[in-house]
Amino acid sequence: MHLSKMLPTDLKAAASAAILSVISAAGLTLPAVAQTEITVAVPNPSAITWAPMWAAIGEGYFEEEGLSVEVQAVDGSSQVLQAMSAGQADIGAPGPGPVLGARSRGLDVVFLYNLYPKSVFGLLVQADSEFNEPTDLQGSTIGVGTADGAEVSFARAILSDAGMTEGEDYTFLPVGDGGTAAVAFLRGDVDAYAGAVSDAAILANRGLNLREITPEPYLAFFGNGYAALQGYIDENPEVIEGFGNAIVRGMRFISDPANEEAALNHMAAGNPQEGEDREFASSLLAAVVERMTPTDTYMGEGYGYQPPEHWETWQESLLAAGDLDAPFDDLTAGYSNAWIEGWNAE
Repeated sequence: MHLSKMLPTDLKAAASAAILSVISAAGLTLPAVAQTEITVAVPNPSAITWAPMWAAIGEGYFEEEGLSVEVQAVDGSSQVLQAMSAGQADIGAPGPGPVLGARSRGLDVVFLYNLYPKSVFGLLVQADSEFNEPTDLQGSTIGVGTADGAEVSFARAILSDAGMTEGEDYTFLPVGDGGTAAVAFLRGDVDAYAGAVSDAAILANRGLNLREITPEPYLAFFGNGYAALQGYIDENPEVIEGFGNAIVRGMRFISDPANEEAALNHMAAGNPQEGEDREFASSLLAAVVERMTPTDTYMGEGYGYQPPEHWETWQESLLAAGDLDAPFDDLTAGYSNAWIEGWNAE
């Protein structure tokens, strides 16, 4: 264990200050920490959606862990998993549904950090529409960001529970997010939209007054998180440890209201266009932080914790929707809480 982890916080600060003072007086410089370059694939270009990571980049937390992070935005969870499988990304941020689907096809991907312990997705309709519950969407077209994104599995499970079958009772239409999704609504191409919290905020900012008709049980479904292939985890445990340490520090940073301006600056560095409307960015960041904060039931487990019963719920819903042919012999092989305690250690 590092000495710094054995000392109380105030003694850590005092010790660090004393060491730096001696080094400065002697005219010495600290050696640079060797940097391991890693690529992280995310399913959309938003920086605020991945706020703890961009805060960790901006505050230098990854650098302190010996990591140099390159973020690559792709189109949906499926492409995140493809990038990981092809060796083009070391760590990815897929949704749990696509992760289980990929594992059923033989990809040994492991979910390590639950970034969105509260559902990141919702089923949205225009506020003045006649739709009040999923069964009202009989015969409707439902917009989604991509054809194989995590939001598709989420919406399909809701509609399956409502006794509806894709292709017979409703259809999905990929319409992208943001402006293109707003246009699809306004033209009448879609009657509802299944999207993430960021999508909902963008649509609202485009003047669409939306309301959510997601059944309450589905609001407890967790969303995207960080994952890696088992082989990469086994070969690079120090990278996984350092990455999680930095993400938890980033989460604590953005959770402190006093850091909002600095956090928004870090987000703008990750996605300048997203930072142009400061008021909107602030609202979106607040919504994201709320969804990333564990419920009271699990807050004591630490950031990133994955309740096993929630994985069971995901599996049951995917089975009911036909996205999985059979339950896993060992569902726990697809996720790990082994790093959570260490990542959350003060």
